[in-house]
Amino acid sequence: MSTESTADSSPLVKIRSLLPGLARAEQRVAKVVLDNPATVAHRSITEVAEAAGTSETTVTRFCKAIGVGGYPELRIALAADTARTSMRTDRDLGGDIGPGDDLRQVVGKVAFADARAVEETAEQLNVDTLEAVVEAVAGAGRVDVYGFGASAFVAFDLQQKLHRIGRTCFAWNDTHIALTSAAVLTAADVAVGISHTGSTSETVEALRVAKEHGATTVALTNFPRSPISEVADHVLTTAARETTFRSGAMASRIAQLTVIDCLFIGVAQRHVDSAKTALEATYDAVSGHRLGARPDGRRRRESGK
Repeated sequence: MSTESTADSSPLVKIRSLLPGLARAEQRVAKVVLDNPATVAHRSITEVAEAAGTSETTVTRFCKAIGVGGYPELRIALAADTARTSMRTDRDLGGDIGPGDDLRQVVGKVAFADARAVEETAEQLNVDTLEAVVEAVAGAGRVDVYGFGASAFVAFDLQQKLHRIGRTCFAWNDTHIALTSAAVLTAADVAVGISHTGSTSETVEALRVAKEHGATTVALTNFPRSPISEVADHVLTTAARETTFRSGAMASRIAQLTVIDCLFIGVAQRHVDSAKTALEATYDAVSGHRLGARPDGRRRRESGK
């Protein structure tokens, strides 16, 4: 199972993704870093330990837990990330949404947060893992997708995309149906579980049943060390951050859809001829239901043209 992100991933993205799995003292260190990374880049390890109410040893342990060799390396990574993001970050837009913000500020902050979710997801996405998932889905006899709550919308989006290019795919957001469907999968099939937190019990259970019956299992989550990763052969990760008024149902969905789009295009490329034929056929099938279309599905020409 591969969960490593790309080399271009921001250290802050990685810290946020690993946060739930860190020890409590290490989480305090993480909070100090996330709250003001630019300041931490210039602080000594002693100052960071004091700010987190812990020891220098814990700070070092935190660095190793997030895949950084030690505190000096963390400072370098934070300084580089701060320099890189300062050129494209508007501090007003990058802040949290406050109850007193007017709608213009809300629009700006929502757009900024969503755009960053897409950019950071792309930066940290492991292309080798994505490649393995594309190959598995492209060769699958059938694909099951499990998603509950907000993740259900993403699951149905993947189903619709794959169906449009002639791939057999079913999305389930009912626990009993998901479990019974997972129980009849085989080694020729793929099961995809979508959960922002990675700890949605229904999704984890369905993916576990699919794995027990031989299916190749894929998890799409924001947290690679969450429970869903334990039952997944491949883990694809997003990088959506939580803010006030913006639960995982918002930015995370956009980040998940980014990964789904990449997966879909990769699969379509593996079946380019049949995919093009299927896309044309499905377009023609619904074209007659567009206003301005003729009975044969073609758009009416405007008079004089």
